[in-house]
Amino acid sequence: MLETLFNPKGVAVIGASGKELHIGNRVIKNLLDFGYQGGIYPINPKEDEIRGIKAYKSILDVPGQVDVAHMVIPAKFVPMAVEDCGKKGVKHIIINSGGFSETGPDGADIEKAFLDKAKAYGIRIFGPNCQGIINSDPDVRAYCNFTFTFPEPGHISIVALSGGVAEVIHQGFSAMEVGTRIYASNGNACDVSIPEIIRYLADDEGTRVIVTYVEGLRDPMDFFEAVKEAAAKKPVLAMKAGRTMEGAKAAASHTGGLAKEDMATDLIFKKAGIVDFRDEGQLINAAIAFGSQPVPKGNRVGIITNTGGPAVIATDILVDAGLTLPPLSDKTRALLKETLYPEATVSNPVDVLATGTAEHFGKCLEAMMADDSFDCVLVHFVTPFFMDTESIANAIAQVNQRQIKPMVCNLMTDRRQWAETEAILKASGVPCFALPSDAARALVALVRYRNILDREPGRVRSYTDLDTDGAREIFNQANGQPMLAADQVYEILEAYGIDVPEWRMADDIDGAVAAAAAIGYPVVLKADAVSVVHKSDMGGVAVNLADAEAVEQAATMMTERIDARDLRFFVQQFVPGGREVILGAKAEPGVGHLIMFGLGGIFVEVLKDVVFNLSPVTDAEAREMVDGIQASALLDGVRGEKPVDKAALVDLIQRLSKLVTDFPQIKELDLNPVMAFEKGAVAVDARIGLIC
Repeated sequence: MLETLFNPKGVAVIGASGKELHIGNRVIKNLLDFGYQGGIYPINPKEDEIRGIKAYKSILDVPGQVDVAHMVIPAKFVPMAVEDCGKKGVKHIIINSGGFSETGPDGADIEKAFLDKAKAYGIRIFGPNCQGIINSDPDVRAYCNFTFTFPEPGHISIVALSGGVAEVIHQGFSAMEVGTRIYASNGNACDVSIPEIIRYLADDEGTRVIVTYVEGLRDPMDFFEAVKEAAAKKPVLAMKAGRTMEGAKAAASHTGGLAKEDMATDLIFKKAGIVDFRDEGQLINAAIAFGSQPVPKGNRVGIITNTGGPAVIATDILVDAGLTLPPLSDKTRALLKETLYPEATVSNPVDVLATGTAEHFGKCLEAMMADDSFDCVLVHFVTPFFMDTESIANAIAQVNQRQIKPMVCNLMTDRRQWAETEAILKASGVPCFALPSDAARALVALVRYRNILDREPGRVRSYTDLDTDGAREIFNQANGQPMLAADQVYEILEAYGIDVPEWRMADDIDGAVAAAAAIGYPVVLKADAVSVVHKSDMGGVAVNLADAEAVEQAATMMTERIDARDLRFFVQQFVPGGREVILGAKAEPGVGHLIMFGLGGIFVEVLKDVVFNLSPVTDAEAREMVDGIQASALLDGVRGEKPVDKAALVDLIQRLSKLVTDFPQIKELDLNPVMAFEKGAVAVDARIGLIC
């Protein structure tokens, strides 16, 4: 559907102008200066020619084929212009103008009008209020855009709503003399969407890596599905804005309070397989590496240097990120001992010394490419005035061109004096970075993508022991109440196979005493009312009650402290011991639910040692969550303590995920604490809030 947008045979500019500073002039200039291979057709009823090209009074007068029409005209004229484009057979319209739905109801009416006409003619709209597209393919050279960065052909494609940030990223590649493939900034995106463009780029053979910038997701699940498909074929790099937004939305549960404002987007990135960044410079550097290098097979790095310090800086970054520096194999070590100067350091990193020659660099690279101990190589290359640096660059370039393993280079030089040395490396596709930290982080990004490709896909478990109909009946009985009563919550948990202690509900103090006797001592007594959320804060929880007198006293005290007409008493078996963990869920509009796991009990909001994922959670993701908290060692048993049943926790996470997937009306859900034992896990406190 987007093929002719990015590969147009003819481009018209409706609203073309003879004024130098007008967008309608700039688009034509860019097409000419970039060497566009198709027809260019300025549309202006008052001009005979613009920039030496014949102008036409109407697009209907154009004799040639027009695949793409730019519109640089006031909003009120756009619907009529779309009608004319439809009659001409135009396939895509890029609306550079603004004044539509972003301005209010009147603009929204105009937008609807032109969209209706476009749909009737089968025209796709790019924009409005956008920059446009660029395709650097030498056979196309389409600069359907009014910006100023003229890229050389490359393999990096950029897509973003925000033209400003997209152009900053594009400029970053240009400043490093790295070419790009396709650039697309679609502004208001009333029709052609970011996910649709990502799908196109995923199938574009000239695109090796996709770079995107996200300020918000209009259709989170469409974005997720598109990126998931793309990331399985090639790396998708993304950066999200708005991470410093303070505070989370007011929430009644632990889960809601611990979920950050932008967490859903982060989890979409992770689940879809995006390599994400918080710094545009690191994103740009990583894309440069992805644009010319193969994906490594693992995380083992070999380092070659002709100066010591930068290798130390890089090593710290690599190791902190989970990469390893294995020793040289015996064969490689023996070879380099024979090849390098006696004073050279033959280990990993290999220091060939400042006097290292092209032969030394070449032999080291060849050896590491052949050595199964390494998956990728980092070269630190300073350019001494007393060495033939161009021959060294040629040696590095020759190895890189064979694309055996990924390689990045920390090139430390004065670019004005060693321009040819740098040119040799870049011409062969060696990613060159001035700082050792930048080179190391680019290599880390390559390995991160390998880890994404290698991660276990997992499966969403199906269950045969669920009483879904019984749970549905309870939800139907809620009648718009914001919180379910304790007995309703525990009946739902039981319906979904979640272990809970034996329990009873009582309407008064005498009933609580009778319920305790039926369960057997010791027991836990909890005040239950829709208005009481955090019961322990109001003195509404008493544990390890050993006899009837203790139950009566606790119930009497709760009655005096808690002023609630709907106050009842929830009595349950006391479950001592175990490791306290928390599980929870929080509805996220357009996404589903955030599922939480972490260290539980009264310290959950102090330590905040929790991890999140998106529903539905696979078995592999559930295991990752259990192992992903900082205090995961506590679950394995420390100082003689027995380990907890992680398999039971994994099962519990999946059952919770299934519950909220089946019942999207759940707003927030907490299981806190869940007592995890050597065998099994029991939810001893729970609450469920509903979307009213």
